[in-house]
Amino acid sequence: MKNLKKSFIVVLLLFWCGVSVYGWHLTREDAGSSSLKNVVVGYQAGDEFYISKIRGKFVKKMKAKGYNVKFKEFQNGAAMMQALASGNVDYARVGDTPPVSALASGTKLTYVAAGGTKAKGSGILVHKNSTIKSLADLKGKKVAYTKGTSSQYMLLRALKVAGLSNDDITWVNLDSDAASVAYSKGKVDAWANWDPSVAQVEITENSKLLVDGTTTKALNRSFIVSPTTYASKNKTLSKLIIKYTEQDMKWANKNHSKLIKKMSADLKLSKKVVSRTVNRRTFSMHVMTKSVVKEEQEIANVFYDNNIITKKVNISKYVQYLK
Repeated sequence: MKNLKKSFIVVLLLFWCGVSVYGWHLTREDAGSSSLKNVVVGYQAGDEFYISKIRGKFVKKMKAKGYNVKFKEFQNGAAMMQALASGNVDYARVGDTPPVSALASGTKLTYVAAGGTKAKGSGILVHKNSTIKSLADLKGKKVAYTKGTSSQYMLLRALKVAGLSNDDITWVNLDSDAASVAYSKGKVDAWANWDPSVAQVEITENSKLLVDGTTTKALNRSFIVSPTTYASKNKTLSKLIIKYTEQDMKWANKNHSKLIKKMSADLKLSKKVVSRTVNRRTFSMHVMTKSVVKEEQEIANVFYDNNIITKKVNISKYVQYLK
């Protein structure tokens, strides 16, 4: 009886030892997870960060370096700039216009990287049966756009190319969803927008690009921006962000079929729409250069000259040149 009692005590002790060891491992795992530095990355559907998100390599590589990346989606760059200004985003992938408007309004941000353009997939949409056959025909028409985004700059550039003044059209400021409804119902005559929305409208709404960025020189280049204080304290992190995003962009350029399949399933868009979006782009991400700063300065100048912003912005003062 005594031997049985001793055996029971031994088994019980072994059991509790096992529980203790298991609990210790869980604690170690939790501690390891909590030791990772959280990084919030803002993106829009179809952009460079989006591709990194759905490919899945980016998060793993960043985790190996001690960072826990959290992706946060936004409908447009203007909304993303508001999140960045309030400290809710550490890095934001935006088009070329939102940072200019944000800087003019007092947001303290820094350009840390530049990407490719959406020149062939950005422009002014019209229905194929529309009486608008050229830019000059926009005179007297209602055109949808979203204030503070690349669509506003596209429209300004298009009017200049056509020799029209800003007062020759009716500017209709709508977010993307509202603009889509207005355009579909004929409440606006044209719509300034970018891919993948443009590709979807071209295919599903019997529409075409009246003009794209290659003609108007509204390139809609991608940029990665960060709050100034954050960028100044996290140069090593910024370099990793650029490095791993660029690796994903190289993958994207070499694997269109895989990318199209992933995007189509995730965005719930037809492969035909996604194919058009992907095939008219060259993806990239790299450190800032003087040539892209010059492009961005041109946007700032145009916005100031057209009283869209009331403060002159010197882009070079807000650039971080990483090596």
